[in-house]
Amino acid sequence: MLPLSVNFHLWKPCNYKCKFCYETMPDIHSHLSREDSLRLLALLREAGTQKINFAGGEPTLCPFLGELLSEARRLGFVTSIVTNGAKLPQLLTHRAGALDWVALSVDSASEETQKRLGRGTGNHVRQSVALFDALHQHRIRVKLNTVVNRLNYKEDMSAFVRRVRPHRWKVLQVLPVKGQNDGIVDELLISTKQFEEFVGQHKSLQTEGFQIVAETNNLIRGSYVMIDPMGRFFSDANGYYEYSSPILEVGVESALSQVYWNAEKFVDRGGFYNWLPAQIP
Repeated sequence: MLPLSVNFHLWKPCNYKCKFCYETMPDIHSHLSREDSLRLLALLREAGTQKINFAGGEPTLCPFLGELLSEARRLGFVTSIVTNGAKLPQLLTHRAGALDWVALSVDSASEETQKRLGRGTGNHVRQSVALFDALHQHRIRVKLNTVVNRLNYKEDMSAFVRRVRPHRWKVLQVLPVKGQNDGIVDELLISTKQFEEFVGQHKSLQTEGFQIVAETNNLIRGSYVMIDPMGRFFSDANGYYEYSSPILEVGVESALSQVYWNAEKFVDRGGFYNWLPAQIP
């Protein structure tokens, strides 16, 4: 089965230093050029990929992200980015029409908690609320991504969720990955029971129409089709990253066969949903 949805981690640099980050990529020292990135998009589309999600690092720091979004739209992809909002306002000014989905990463409604986690210097929540408002004004579908960890698993974020009105709220258990966040993430780790405690205290939001997508470590590992900045598929199924040969050299199908991807887990975690563009009221 070829992937219907792919996460392209095209850019390593990031403006934040999140302590739980599992995409620090210490072994990555280069990235695909603009031209090769465009070639990669064409190969993925030919292989049957429907949705392309640009991630990082921080993807809005990539100087040619806007061009990739426009080309992805031309090729017929459903387009998406996961961002902390770094240069999102500039992107919306020039490329809003090429975006179907934007996922904004906010782990707490508390500025102090976000600062302790390394996401910003004390104004991340306020900036994110303004960005959610801008995205709604542009009629772009929005996600809220929250990493649940030792500092926030007892927090009730219901009021914040109601304020920013995400079409999907992705709630992820903080994930340890060898070689990425060793020795840094340990103090933030929580049990599956603690993660479920966080999810449980927000159940009332579902009765209000909010869609909560909860992903434990078990559901996360091996269920994402991911491409690194060098244009290789990679998998976290074994708790560390394993890489394929470069896709541009061996093709999509051959490269994907070299790493583990669990299609059943992809479905189980809600990876396939109604992502097709639709009129937003």
